[in-house]
Amino acid sequence: MVQRLTEFDTIAAISTPLGEGGISIVRVSGEDAVEIANKVFKGKDLTQVASHTINYGHIVDPASGQVIDEVMASVMLAPKTFTKEDTVEINCHGGIVVTNDILQLLLANGARMADPGEFTKRAFVNGRIDLTQAESVMDIIRAKTDKARQVAVKQLEGGLLTEIRALRQEILDVLANVEVNIDYPEYDEEEVTGQKMLGCVHSVGEKIDKLLETAQEGQILRNGLKTAIVGRPNVGKSSLLNYLTQSDKAIVTDVAGTTRDTLEEYVSVKGVPLELIDTAGIHHTEDTVEKIGVERSKKAIEKADLILLLLDSSQELTKEDRDLLAYTAGKKRIIVLNKTDLGAKLSAAQIAEETGSDVITTSILQKENLDGLENLIKKLFFKGIENSNDQVLVTNQRQAGLLAKAKQQLADVETGLESGMPLDLVQIDFTGAWETLGEITGESAPDELINDLFSQFCLGK
Repeated sequence: MVQRLTEFDTIAAISTPLGEGGISIVRVSGEDAVEIANKVFKGKDLTQVASHTINYGHIVDPASGQVIDEVMASVMLAPKTFTKEDTVEINCHGGIVVTNDILQLLLANGARMADPGEFTKRAFVNGRIDLTQAESVMDIIRAKTDKARQVAVKQLEGGLLTEIRALRQEILDVLANVEVNIDYPEYDEEEVTGQKMLGCVHSVGEKIDKLLETAQEGQILRNGLKTAIVGRPNVGKSSLLNYLTQSDKAIVTDVAGTTRDTLEEYVSVKGVPLELIDTAGIHHTEDTVEKIGVERSKKAIEKADLILLLLDSSQELTKEDRDLLAYTAGKKRIIVLNKTDLGAKLSAAQIAEETGSDVITTSILQKENLDGLENLIKKLFFKGIENSNDQVLVTNQRQAGLLAKAKQQLADVETGLESGMPLDLVQIDFTGAWETLGEITGESAPDELINDLFSQFCLGK
């Protein structure tokens, strides 16, 4: 079977969400983009218009002469486009039928349906962006907080790219000395070159460590924190969910067991994106439905990044409270002593000493110290990075994993040098670190990795 070469086909896709709206955009990119669009566009001759102009006209089926829609067609000629290819974007009326009809006309007249993420992949292949910038495109789309958006924009501007390229250049400069030493030993001294390599290992290693320190914050901003609100029935879990979401998502009553299933909502707390899960009260019950809710609550606890464990401070600890404290002991958690307006029977200091966890007192009903709870959540997961708009963050597991791999390769270089290994052998790990860092930006990434990364993008992007 002969595989069709599609790398330089002209591609088309709908770039806006399908549904009713003010406008939809159908994007075409490739060598024949303008010619293909011109076949179905009636107005000005798109092959003759200036680049980066928007042109009024109609989309007409050339086979039947039927007018499909009144549109504005933007013509952008290479190389000053996102893909660095000729690009046409057809702005039509928002609607599933009309948008799809225009796409089908473009496909019938010479375009190919774009694969998921193929426009962004072409921007990468054509040198418009690197892999970190490509990933930032999706981060901007998926950003759930202003801070997440700011970090993604910083990445799109090449923040991490600049950092990684500087590290690779630092290694490359020393590699040049190593090559001279190996090929022309009379012009260099192995001991001097070894010292240069060791100095580079320490310098680059420290910079990698600083980047890795940002990985937790970066991934939280990108993915959010799965946060389970747990406690026995009627301790204020649903009230806390309603406060954090600024809505009445959960039913709040004095009747224990009102919440019989998990409720989920996404919120931003002091710039920290939380995927909140309000769990059913965990307690012994014979009710079949409540049992299912309790089991789902336990599963939510297991998957959570953060536990907000509520206790009723107006009562002594019950067996159910102690069971929950034991059940969540291995998780990152904040213990919330609620209902302080009813008189406190639980001491925050004592609970903190017994559990080793952060403890905060509050009255959710009276909205007392809830800002303190939000600040504590931020303090637990951010280390001041959120206050700097210039900070470059490592935003996903792929980047963090490659940085950690490069750091280990540099550590192997140091071990080899200290044990007196020949430079040509030590050079293998040193070159490996250089190549691993290149995988972050895509400068030395295998095709399989690139294809897998772009396949995760949405269609039309």
